[in-house]
Amino acid sequence: MKPESHLFYQTRSRRPVLAEARGVYMWDVDGKRYLDGSSGAMVSNIGHSNPRVIDAMRRQMEKSTFGYRLHFETEPSEKLAAKVASLSPSGMEKVFFVSGGSEAVESAIKLARQYAVTVGQGSRWKVISRDPSYHGSTLGALALTGYAPLSDPFMPMMQAMPKIPAPRAYLDGLDINDPATGQHYAEMLEAKILEEGADSVLAFIVEPIGGASTGALVPPAGYMRAVREICDRYGVLLIHDEVMSGGGRTGRFMGAEHFGVEPDIIAISKGFGAGYAPLGAMIAHDRLVDPVLDAGGFLHGHTYAGNPLACAAGLAVIEEIESGGLMQNASRMGGVLKSRLQNLMQRFSFIGDVRGEGLLLAFELVSDRQSMQPLPRALNAYNELVELAYAEGLIIYSRRTRGGLEGDHFLVCPPMIISEAQVDEIIEMLTNALTKFAVKAGLAVETA
Repeated sequence: MKPESHLFYQTRSRRPVLAEARGVYMWDVDGKRYLDGSSGAMVSNIGHSNPRVIDAMRRQMEKSTFGYRLHFETEPSEKLAAKVASLSPSGMEKVFFVSGGSEAVESAIKLARQYAVTVGQGSRWKVISRDPSYHGSTLGALALTGYAPLSDPFMPMMQAMPKIPAPRAYLDGLDINDPATGQHYAEMLEAKILEEGADSVLAFIVEPIGGASTGALVPPAGYMRAVREICDRYGVLLIHDEVMSGGGRTGRFMGAEHFGVEPDIIAISKGFGAGYAPLGAMIAHDRLVDPVLDAGGFLHGHTYAGNPLACAAGLAVIEEIESGGLMQNASRMGGVLKSRLQNLMQRFSFIGDVRGEGLLLAFELVSDRQSMQPLPRALNAYNELVELAYAEGLIIYSRRTRGGLEGDHFLVCPPMIISEAQVDEIIEMLTNALTKFAVKAGLAVETA
């Protein structure tokens, strides 16, 4: 029997003790092997224990592990900032390092606000976001999050921000490939700006390709461009939350590259450091940063901003992505995995949708594909299927799609180093888990 743990996180549930992790696999202390089919929480983009990244971190550790940004510049942070700027849209030359996604989003909205105040637009403070969405767990980022179970208990402590519906065309019976669909959802942003009063709206924050709360939601044709045009029309800043979609997972370094749209500010984390060190960044356009610095400086900071060890890891991760052709592999293997997931729909009629881009993929379970009604809440599918997959040796990630209370989707996002043989392993274990879930839930399964 395990000794009592002094750690606590969301619940009292316990997991096996991790012994080691290499590539796409992880082993517990009893020797059981798991395929990391979600890259942790969509973090381990280049796989586990990459020797070149570890070597880069070791070399930096021999020099220094910490240098406070107010006391020293460090070579790794300067090099990584330059590299990030080169991978970002033109004009986005300024980088502010943080330790995670929530910090990156907080930094983005605080920069946006300080810029507005600096240029005489102090009436602008509202940040419009989408429902559902997830932008972080700190109070500022949580105010932007459209996921009631996470945000409602803390609402008295926050300034609630306006929301518009996420463009879930698959639930609304609309054609994702029709530009009219994208325009339909984008017009909801314009309507909300006018409802709130354009002079009060500071920014719109959006995940170019959805993360956990929408399950790898790809926007309808024309949506991202229309959103950019609306923001420009009303002087609203556009913030791209690339915490999950950035770092190459979708086949491009930034998810927004698929749509040819450039934001004013980017928040990135998770796969950016790929789990080797806590690392994230806010990337901003010069035209926003320069006035703020000229006015006396950015009123914000984190102790570990620009930590040299984390930045050395981040630089090595990007080098690995580029030298190993991992974005190309994410695109290629993502296509294979998505096709395999779509094939599962023939056998499991309760899979209602498969979506995503590259290796940011998800599937959603429903009671009926025509109506897209969710499975009964009491089946607890979002938890049950994860546990059945885990027992098979497959790690996947789940959320409840509809207000966080019902609807069940599952992210299948293995590391970008995945091979086709390993994709087949994922599908075999997932098929076993789905079959066991169907039997337990009394759902029909077609014979193979």
